[in-house]
Amino acid sequence: MDDQNKNLIIATVLSFIVILGWFVMFPPPETAPTVDQPTSTTAADATAPIATVPTGTDTATSPNPAETRADALEQAPRIPVETGRLTGSISLLGGRVDDLMLKDYRTTIDDDAPIVTLLSPAGTEDAYYALYGWAAGAGIAPEQVPGPNTLWSLIEGETLTVDTPVAMAWDNGAGQIFSRVISIDENYMFNIEQSVENTSETSVTMAPYGIIARHGIPSDAQNFFILHEGMVAMNNGELLETGWDDIPDLDPINGVPSERIDGVTNGWIGFTGHYFMTNLIPDPAQASRLTVKYLPNTEIFQTEAVLPTQTIASGTTATVTTQLFAGAKEWEILREYEAKGVYKFIDSIDWGWFFFLTKPIFWVLHHLNLLIGNMGIAIIGLTLLIKALLFPLAYKSYVSMAKMKELQPQMEKLKKDAGEDRQKLQQGMMELYKREKVNPAAGCLPIVMQIPIFFSLYKVIFVTLELRHAPFFGPFQDLSAPDPTSIFNFYGLLPWASPDAGSVMALVFIGILPLLLGISMFLQQKLNPAPTDPTQQMIFAWMPWVFMFMLGGFASGLVVYWIANNTITFTQQYLIMRSQGYKPDLLGNITSGLKRKNKAAANDSKAPSKGKK
Repeated sequence: MDDQNKNLIIATVLSFIVILGWFVMFPPPETAPTVDQPTSTTAADATAPIATVPTGTDTATSPNPAETRADALEQAPRIPVETGRLTGSISLLGGRVDDLMLKDYRTTIDDDAPIVTLLSPAGTEDAYYALYGWAAGAGIAPEQVPGPNTLWSLIEGETLTVDTPVAMAWDNGAGQIFSRVISIDENYMFNIEQSVENTSETSVTMAPYGIIARHGIPSDAQNFFILHEGMVAMNNGELLETGWDDIPDLDPINGVPSERIDGVTNGWIGFTGHYFMTNLIPDPAQASRLTVKYLPNTEIFQTEAVLPTQTIASGTTATVTTQLFAGAKEWEILREYEAKGVYKFIDSIDWGWFFFLTKPIFWVLHHLNLLIGNMGIAIIGLTLLIKALLFPLAYKSYVSMAKMKELQPQMEKLKKDAGEDRQKLQQGMMELYKREKVNPAAGCLPIVMQIPIFFSLYKVIFVTLELRHAPFFGPFQDLSAPDPTSIFNFYGLLPWASPDAGSVMALVFIGILPLLLGISMFLQQKLNPAPTDPTQQMIFAWMPWVFMFMLGGFASGLVVYWIANNTITFTQQYLIMRSQGYKPDLLGNITSGLKRKNKAAANDSKAPSKGKK
């Protein structure tokens, strides 16, 4: 096999060895063990978000199932929520944050598309909400603490805005007056202050908690291996992730599939989707208990943050404060919250196991986009920076390739002299490489380096919110989606629509970007003569077109990167090889391939048919 044409195959094998070695040396973190504590549950309404709290008291019921979302919103009095980025309402039934929409994000790239709905009340499709309460301890009965179905009274404020918090209260009639003050910042962070005033003559104990409930797996869940969706939590610096499909398989605690973490001081827990998430963030100064569970009878996923038990003496008041994040996973916003004390909040973005590459790649891409104002051009700029970073390796590689081309006649002579003696051939070639100071494996290095960078960039483009609906130019208005153009309608010139993205038709009738990708790979390949081995010839001849169709369904931003990478690589290789005295015969290599095909076809036509004399 020609050493020049071994490079791609060797590089592919080496890249998989590198990836496998990384997984062996740095396996994904194991989930922290859970601590089983005695709890008990009681039966509840089949549609209820069962709120298991430290004492195990189940006080949850839910509104009756509603025909529409509007019907569900009318089943309890509400406090409007209105900020520059959010709109919705809070139900006075349980004080639930269960109606929230994101003004800055639409479901599609159409201008008239509805804005994204994040939270929805119980009784609706994809019900998803947060609620707070107190778990009864000594000196107080379960029905005397507020829970998911307590009807609160609004005592201050009419609409929750950035400048106007709202307050609600509930008197249990047994000497305890509960109050809750909710405020919100200009982005996505709610501040929940819970208080209880004990006017009775005896002390009482109770534990404050927060819950996020999700009814069923989200209908828009991607279920794609490269993206984590489901529970995400931070346990004193350790990131914990459990997918939607894995939560029901957790080890049961008192019959309920659960995972429980005690003594968390720097932590948070919630549910994450592709671009949006909710998180309970307890006070880091208090050791909280974080739990995720699945309630099979009601198909409800639930995360809990339980704060330490409070003892409220007669005539005193206890107050605890927690935070609730409900919004988009914007890198800059998460970084700001992390700077304000939400420990490692930026890790709620799924950076993956190659975080040491995905994080800096995204940082550069983000700032290039801020500087340029166009994500597609920013991707091309990122490609230029990556190629500049790898240029020393590329230079050595292409110089080595040029020298190998110069040695081709001597290598052919060695093959002729050695005949069938492969050992003699190998010894002769090694001596030739040593004498001429040529490393035949040098051409693999840029390819080996490029593969993990490609994987990392794919992760960044697929996962990060900043690529969602990011425009490039013309028809390319969403770089996180596949190329919307198609040969099927001759790229918009014919009066019918392109096949739906993700369909078999869309895979066959590829867009202009995958086509350019195939052409760029073909031209890059033709800088070198085709290998002499027929099998290698066939593999290398088909490779650009296989990649063209294989990457056609990928995010168009990734294809833009690959086209830019191929174009820059082609230019670098051509100029470096010219500087070393070797002039690549691009046109000759293309025409020679066509001549070989024509010659083979002519020979086939002259060959006698089987069965004829």
